[in-house]
Amino acid sequence: MDTSTVQAKRPPRPRRRPPARPSRHGRTLRTNITAYGFLCAALFCFALFAWWPIIRQLVLSFQETNLVDEPTWVGLDNFRTVVEDPAFGQAWKNTFAFTFLAVLCGYVIPFAVAIVLNELRHARGYLRFVVYLPVMLPPIVSVLLFRWFYDPGPGLFNQILDFVGLPGLSWLDSTDTALISLVIVSTWMNMGSGVLIYLAALQNIPGDLYEAAELDGAGIFKRIWNVTVPQTRLILLLMLMLQIVATMQVFIEPYMLTGGGPENATVTVAFLMYQYAFVYGGNYGAGSALGVMLMIVLLAVAAVQLRLTRDEKR
Repeated sequence: MDTSTVQAKRPPRPRRRPPARPSRHGRTLRTNITAYGFLCAALFCFALFAWWPIIRQLVLSFQETNLVDEPTWVGLDNFRTVVEDPAFGQAWKNTFAFTFLAVLCGYVIPFAVAIVLNELRHARGYLRFVVYLPVMLPPIVSVLLFRWFYDPGPGLFNQILDFVGLPGLSWLDSTDTALISLVIVSTWMNMGSGVLIYLAALQNIPGDLYEAAELDGAGIFKRIWNVTVPQTRLILLLMLMLQIVATMQVFIEPYMLTGGGPENATVTVAFLMYQYAFVYGGNYGAGSALGVMLMIVLLAVAAVQLRLTRDEKR
């Protein structure tokens, strides 16, 4: 029997159809479901760790509770207790003073350092690492390091003063130097983040602007004032708001270095909240009331910043 005849009688194999491609609406739905899945997870975490504590704090500010027994509604009594406390005014005064000094140092110094680093041509990566290193350290490590620096005996700062022939200082034990000592610690710990943000903004400035300024005979300070500052104005406003919000919540520095002393010279609003909740017999309602006051002030600062940013964009 002829082989070719047998092969000719075989039925042809059915062609496989290519897999159907999902429609455009199906692809869009699948992409949206994935995106909303990630978004829901982020919203859940944000609601659990941000919104719920805010709501809980608002409720606690009108209650008297030990977080175990049934709470009692007391209205505005917690706010009256906080306002009538002799340390209330001092805490706000110290907080505003710390915020002013910390923003003055932590706003100007990182910007100046970023300008210097942006002009360097050698060892730029190494210097960026050195500047950012304090941010990578745990805050408690930095605070303990500066506790040794401030030691009135073998401390580094007093050793430097003694080397140049100046008398030593009681950095943390004097009402004149305690607050500025905390400002130095805060500036050193947080400067690196600001420097990197400013560097990113500076590198987006067109070089033609600086060349035109140089042709017009502008010196370095005029170039900074007329080119650098206007080109980074939005970043400067944003960083100003962020630093005000962060410094007004200062807690670790006074808690670890001074304990609010000497003579309440370093008691801040956040530190007073801690004392109400965990030192003064667990008065969580008064601590929450003080936290609500601080939140209102920070919301006002944020509202002003948003208004300024909107005007700048226009």
